[in-house]
Amino acid sequence: MNSNKDRFFKIRNILNSIFILGAIAGMIVYFYMNESIGAIIIFAAMALKLVECCLRMMR
Repeated sequence: MNSNKDRFFKIRNILNSIFILGAIAGMIVYFYMNESIGAIIIFAAMALKLVECCLRMMR
């Protein structure tokens, strides 16, 4: 296993976990409470996924 890959592995896993939880929470809020706040939560989760993808490209 390449040590360069391990540099961001833990951070990427944390960001992926937050993304999944944020996406689920955003969908629940979007469908059951408030559409605009739910969309904001989903977009914030997508921004975290974008950061994770950038870290993946940097390895």
